[in-house]
Amino acid sequence: MELAKYKACICEGAAETAIIDILLDYGLLIFSREEMIEEEVIRCREGKKFEEKYLRKGFMDKISVIRILDSRRENFKLSKAYAGKVDVINVITAPEIEMLIIFNENKYKEFKKTGKKPSSFCKEDLKMTEVKSYDFMKTYFSDPRILVTTIKKYHEMSKVQKGEYTLLDLLR
Repeated sequence: MELAKYKACICEGAAETAIIDILLDYGLLIFSREEMIEEEVIRCREGKKFEEKYLRKGFMDKISVIRILDSRRENFKLSKAYAGKVDVINVITAPEIEMLIIFNENKYKEFKKTGKKPSSFCKEDLKMTEVKSYDFMKTYFSDPRILVTTIKKYHEMSKVQKGEYTLLDLLR
């Protein structure tokens, strides 16, 4: 994965943001906070709104937009004026980022039997009602080594499609 000089990291939700913040804070990603627009994770899922808020600042170089999301179908449309200046990289966490907890808890087999969404399984079966919150994820994965190990486990079990990236691809 080749990234431009400037980077924007967009996360779908609070849980994803917490994961990326942990990895950034410990220098575990292939980019640093200092290379990021605004030096923080952005929560702006719509291409047009991102363009209006961040791209009109007149960047001279190309920008890599790294999107952390669970949907393979979510489009990120930019106007033609920015199409050549922005490289959009989708990092897929399908079916949901909460799979990291399921793998860390060694509950994958039990999860598969339920047919539930990962977040529902975490809330109902693992009694982690705040699983989608930033603070919960930040506390749960406070040891970055556990997070990295879990990302590797998750990647091994994921059905990564051709040309698709996972969190593992962002690790140093």
